[in-house]
Amino acid sequence: MSQNKKEMEIVRRERETQLMRMELTTAKDAFDRVAEKQKLSFSKCQEVIDQVSQEIEQALVKIQSVEDPMSPVDQKSILTELKHKLIAISPLKLLEGSQKELNLNLSKFPKVLEKSFPDISKAYRDVDFDFHIVNQIIASHFYHQGLFDLGDCLINEAGEPEAAALRSHFLELHQILEAMRIKNIEPALKWASTNREKLVQNGSNIELKLHQLQFVEILKRGNRADALNYAKTHLASFASSHLKEFQKLIVCIMWIGRLENCPHSELFTPIHWEKLTEELARDFCNFVGQSLQSPLSVAIVAGIEGLPTLLKLANVMAAKKQEWQALKQLPVPVELGKEFQFHSIFVCPVSRDQGSEENPPMLLPCLHVLCKQSIMKLSKGSSRAFKCPYCPAEASAAQCRQLYF
Repeated sequence: MSQNKKEMEIVRRERETQLMRMELTTAKDAFDRVAEKQKLSFSKCQEVIDQVSQEIEQALVKIQSVEDPMSPVDQKSILTELKHKLIAISPLKLLEGSQKELNLNLSKFPKVLEKSFPDISKAYRDVDFDFHIVNQIIASHFYHQGLFDLGDCLINEAGEPEAAALRSHFLELHQILEAMRIKNIEPALKWASTNREKLVQNGSNIELKLHQLQFVEILKRGNRADALNYAKTHLASFASSHLKEFQKLIVCIMWIGRLENCPHSELFTPIHWEKLTEELARDFCNFVGQSLQSPLSVAIVAGIEGLPTLLKLANVMAAKKQEWQALKQLPVPVELGKEFQFHSIFVCPVSRDQGSEENPPMLLPCLHVLCKQSIMKLSKGSSRAFKCPYCPAEASAAQCRQLYF
């Protein structure tokens, strides 16, 4: 992607974000208006009820104070007086104004919600789900979040014993992370030491960073002898491969008691615990072949980001009386951020087919790339030479090299 395209994409995303904030602000303002009118209506209603109740109580007191309780004339006059007072108060008229304003705002609120939160069912495509995989994805999400009881319940009720294998991995991860949150580094160090060889193969230096964090905590306690002993026991083995980091740590020993003046004082900021905890979680998930984010959360976030485009497409095609659900391929691109780009996808520029194991991308001698089936069609399935669709160069199927799959 060129620099101009990147800048345009950034501007587009910022505009969409700004528009979304405006829509949410509009919805919140409408809700606040309804809530305010409801409070006013309730307050007015309570005021009227109190006034009516007061008049009735006063009438009861008068009735009870009449000398002759059997005198119907006195009671009737008291009740007549109460009736006139209640008519004068006119409670219905007092309530009518505030209730009318409340109803008006209530009637407008659904329209604001509909505009801010359109019916997403329009962007739904009726597809056949593999419920076996869906159950595993949901169980994996619960285990990612540390909700082991929910994950176990789903597995048992759905009959998905295979998903239980993930439980032990994520249980170990959450136990390590819980220990890290209280600055107990031992479980993490034990795991990193046990799996040192594979972690190094994966390009991870998490074990060194854990020892570094532990060493920094010893320095903060101000014990030079303990720091030297820890460096000899646990850090010396990293000196040859990570000399620069090792030297920084050793220099810090000289500044015990005044670490705030140390030239490497950035090592002592609390944020390193948070950063290393995140890195540890990422390396652990990579080690067990899982992503840091659960597939379910990634799918939902990606769906939310792509939803406006799909809704717009559905509305446009509905206006043209076309059924977009019958399409095998979307006629417009759904732009997602780089965080959703997990691997490259090749689409043949000739056939428009996506590369696959059966139809892999092939590199021509002229360095243009076509799918295998397109090359076979151009060469008519023989060794005869064909002209590249994008340049004057000629090639044969035998000269083309498979790129991946």
